[in-house]
Amino acid sequence: MKRRDFVTGVLAGSALLAGCNEQTADNSSTTAKPKKVIKWKMVTTWPKDFPGLGTGANNLARLIGEMSGGRLQVKVYGAKDLVPAFGVFDAVAQGTTELGHGAAYYWKGKSEAAQFFTSVPFGMTAQEMNAWLYYGDGLKLWTELYKPFGIVPFPAGNMGVQMGGWFNKEINTVADLNGLKMRIPGLGAEVLKKLGGTPVNLPGGELFTSLQSGAIDATEWVGPYNDLAFGFYKIAKHYYYPGWHEPGSVLECIVNEKALKALPEDLQVIVESACKIVNQDMLAEFTAKNNQALDTLVNVHKVDLRPFPNDVLKQFLSLSMEAAADVSNRDPNAKKIFDSFMGFRSQVMNYHKISEQAFLNARSPV
Repeated sequence: MKRRDFVTGVLAGSALLAGCNEQTADNSSTTAKPKKVIKWKMVTTWPKDFPGLGTGANNLARLIGEMSGGRLQVKVYGAKDLVPAFGVFDAVAQGTTELGHGAAYYWKGKSEAAQFFTSVPFGMTAQEMNAWLYYGDGLKLWTELYKPFGIVPFPAGNMGVQMGGWFNKEINTVADLNGLKMRIPGLGAEVLKKLGGTPVNLPGGELFTSLQSGAIDATEWVGPYNDLAFGFYKIAKHYYYPGWHEPGSVLECIVNEKALKALPEDLQVIVESACKIVNQDMLAEFTAKNNQALDTLVNVHKVDLRPFPNDVLKQFLSLSMEAAADVSNRDPNAKKIFDSFMGFRSQVMNYHKISEQAFLNARSPV
């Protein structure tokens, strides 16, 4: 009897404990707060899902979602899906969308100084630009420039040294650029203008038809990876290098300042960190894909690949420094940024002469 009573008591106690546990679990499930999900929109200047550029924006949105555990979800819109390609800056400034992905030189109508944060002709490479932005004054100055617009910028991609562009006639002297209508943005456009050409700023999605129709005589875009995707080899004869006008073009993620500050601190850090990841990842992707695409363009599509003549490059260099100085002299903000840019460029060039450049020369002796 005593033994039976003991077992019965244990079973009763176990049942009571299980009941308590179930009740606790039930109470926990009813009192647990559901995870708050924040939904943002990102507009871009690129065609939706376009290789490298559009997919880079997609990658950024994916990373923000995954790193936040789904608490911050970003929907990406390509050019014209929600706003025009060149309406990205205004959309983010006005709070129509929280994020934008594009390039700062598209906004020179807002501030001429913005161009320095994409690329300067004969300026700095991707590696050097990242050094200036993250460990020089670059990002600080960029943030100050966008502050009046209620926008926070982050570097979010780089394509490395670009190609010089697609031309339907040979460029043997600078005289061949006189009267040329070419799609080229930023400070490179000012150089073309000084040589008697007509620069035209068009979004990527309009380049093929504009070149095909004769609305423009030449175009630069990015490099072999993207140029192959657009099919420029079908309508242009000559493919020139190097991309003197964009030696290391920084892409940007711009964030509405109010929306960013409204996020919990950990989500703010996630947005910034995701941009850093994409900034590095895109450069790696373009480095891998450009050489593969160039091989296809030259060996499969028989593209006429040729360098700009040295005399033309020398003239480009002289006029590039002149064009940058013109902007600097017109705008106090631009002067402060350009002085910082050129100071860092001078230092990094001195070091790279005995490191990167010296190694590349040694690896490919003439």
